[in-house]
Amino acid sequence: MEYHVKTPIENARDFHVGDVLYVTGEMVLARDEAHKKLLEEGSPIDLRGGVIYHCGPVVTKKDGKWRVVSAGPTTSIRMEIFEDEFIEKFRPAVIIGKGGMGQKTLKALEEYGAVYAAYTGGCGALAAERIKGVKEVHFLEELGIPEAVWVFRVEEFGPLVVTMDSHGKSFYEDIDAQAKKNLEELLSHIQ
Repeated sequence: MEYHVKTPIENARDFHVGDVLYVTGEMVLARDEAHKKLLEEGSPIDLRGGVIYHCGPVVTKKDGKWRVVSAGPTTSIRMEIFEDEFIEKFRPAVIIGKGGMGQKTLKALEEYGAVYAAYTGGCGALAAERIKGVKEVHFLEELGIPEAVWVFRVEEFGPLVVTMDSHGKSFYEDIDAQAKKNLEELLSHIQ
């Protein structure tokens, strides 16, 4: 299924592995240091039903206004150490990144009704076209541009493919299982 959704999202349990999302509204960028900071100090913005994007953007400032040059996804597994706690505390609806996440995150997605969606790596300039402006930025002085908490206004941001859902399904686990099965079959022909 294809969904065109607006933030905040109240129906993330409706999404399943393989669904395609396009997001309009606000999207919060948070990488490793931002996750850590938000968990330690709390969030200056309401993240419930929100979209969290694992991304360190490339931005410039001209005449007092931010312009997003590139906003490609970063590897999400780095956030696995605290994503489950982040989901429990802030209750976002959608986490976006690349490469997938692990069991702790999958369990939190299931428990709190959220999904993980993949955005294609290497498409940072394309992503920037869907970003209509910077609403606000937090912890910029402390963390720097790539690690700060950015709030972007986006329009039809996607395509985002749901690869982990709130029903305990993970595209990554399915691929791993199929790869192991294929390897065993190949090895059985060698013996």
